[in-house]
Amino acid sequence: MRRTERLFALAEHLRARRTGVTAEELAERFDVTVRTMYRDLDALRAAALPLAAERGRGGGYALDKSYSLPPVNLTAREAALLVALGRFAIEMRLIPFTDTVESALDKVRAALSLSAQRDLLARLDELHFLGVPAKPVKKEIRAAVERAWFEQQPLRIRYVDSSSVESERRIRIESVQMDRHETRLDALDLESGERRPFRLDRIARAEVLDAVSSR
Repeated sequence: MRRTERLFALAEHLRARRTGVTAEELAERFDVTVRTMYRDLDALRAAALPLAAERGRGGGYALDKSYSLPPVNLTAREAALLVALGRFAIEMRLIPFTDTVESALDKVRAALSLSAQRDLLARLDELHFLGVPAKPVKKEIRAAVERAWFEQQPLRIRYVDSSSVESERRIRIESVQMDRHETRLDALDLESGERRPFRLDRIARAEVLDAVSSR
C-alpha cells in the first residue's frame, strides 16, 4: 500500500472509532513500523485532522470528541457488497433485526448511481448463499428484542421451554448469539438473578419494560 493510500485508510480507521488506539496497534493493523506510524500520525495532524493522544487505560490516538464527521463516501463496489452482505444476513436470518437492516440497505442502495445499481447489483445476483437459515420469529418479538437490547431495557417474555412448558420471565439481555440455525439471548433472569440463554424462536410474546416496572 502506497503512503497516500495508507494515510487515507488510516484516517478512515480513526473516523470509524472514537476511542483511543495505540500507535503500536495501528502499526500492526497497517503492517508498518511504529516509527513509520508516528510519521503518518504527524502527517494527519499537519493536514488539520483533529487528532489527540490520550494517556492512561483505554487511551491512545483518537479524533477530538467534538469533531463532526463528514458523510461517509462509499465506492459503488463497496456499497454493492454491503448490500450483498445485508441481503445474506436477512435471507439466512443470521440477525433478527431485519427491518433495521432493510432500512439501512435502502440508504446504501440510494447512494448508488443508476448505472451502478443496474450493473453492480445485477452482478450480485450471481452470488449464491448456501446454508440453513435460522428459525423464523414473529416480527413484533424481534422488534421488542431489538429495542430492549439497543436501549438496555428489561424485557418481559412468555417463554416455551424444551418440555413445551410456557412461563413468564423478566430478563435483561446481556448479549445476542447468532448462528445459522438459531439465535440465543444470553440474559439475566431478573427473578432468580441467574444468567442463562433463551432461544429466540421459543419466545411466544415479548414486551419492553421501563426501569421502574422491572423492579
